[in-house]
Amino acid sequence: MLNTIQAPVHGCRVQRVRRWLPLLALACWALASSALAAPAVLRVLAWPGYADPDLVAVFEKRHGVRVEVTTVGSDDILRSKLTDLKGPVYDVVAANTVEISQFVAQQQLVPLSLGDIPNVTRQLPRFRQLDAIAGIAHQGRVYAVPYTYSEMGLIYDRKAFGAPPESLEVLWDPRWRGRVLAFDGSSHGFSLASMHLGQSPFRIAEDQFGAVARHLVALRRNLLSFYNLPEESLELFRRHGVAVMHANYGQQQLKQFLDAGLDVGYVVPREGALAWLDCWAISSRSTQVALATQWINYMLEPQVNRELTQRQGLANTLEEPAGLVGGVVKGSIVWLEPVEDGARRSRLWQRIVSGDRPERF
Repeated sequence: MLNTIQAPVHGCRVQRVRRWLPLLALACWALASSALAAPAVLRVLAWPGYADPDLVAVFEKRHGVRVEVTTVGSDDILRSKLTDLKGPVYDVVAANTVEISQFVAQQQLVPLSLGDIPNVTRQLPRFRQLDAIAGIAHQGRVYAVPYTYSEMGLIYDRKAFGAPPESLEVLWDPRWRGRVLAFDGSSHGFSLASMHLGQSPFRIAEDQFGAVARHLVALRRNLLSFYNLPEESLELFRRHGVAVMHANYGQQQLKQFLDAGLDVGYVVPREGALAWLDCWAISSRSTQVALATQWINYMLEPQVNRELTQRQGLANTLEEPAGLVGGVVKGSIVWLEPVEDGARRSRLWQRIVSGDRPERF
């Protein structure tokens, strides 16, 4: 009795499966066709403002692709995302030269074919001399192309100075005691003091650390305050009659001050100005190298570069920023490099900003 009931049921199941087979095949074909028709995806890892949606949309339409932009807020986050083997594979990344040099050493990047990036010929001469920019070339191969930068010059109150200050010495000048601002950062702080002493900003000798630390104590004693964010520096400058400031955010900071109506000038001192330089590079894990190369070339188009400057206040590599025109560059622009001992700088810096006495260094 049980068998006579089950047999028809089994037969119905077979018939239903046979009836659905053509539909299943059609669905599989549709899915396969859809996958084949789906546009390529380019995954971009960058900083806020480097790839705005409207600029991305132009690239997508031009190349018939989809671009996914992931933004980061620190070098640590950028580093972890690019090297995370369990996370998304990013095709192209924007990073500063210090990070680029580390990525090259870790074989995280592929060498670029500059012949496929014709817009590099539009760049200012100093950005075309790639072998002179530490970190982006290795063993005759180029791994990154400069995109945007900011030098750390001096912002000064025009009413306080008859002529622009020409040296970092102004930050230590007792004439301006209590009217000076400096950035609260261990790496840049030690590099700044070392440059002023006529030494390498990135390779402080073992027997010179004490002297540089004492020099920073003298700087601290001449300051109104250290600052962190550009908005903070603007408020301090405006409220407390600051005369001069080491501008860690450079042109971006200058634009902010001018937009706020302050009568300030800007100068690169004769000792030089530290500068970060962000570049575009292609991940060694990318499966879209040709498309990533097209992206880099697009980012160097004049209109895209001008939008970066107008919207973000950042300098581009195709034209001199307004703040550097008119003889305000007294010294060289010194691109950041890895330092000899970042942890040591950090430990000493905490003691310096906390008020430790010079004889203790």
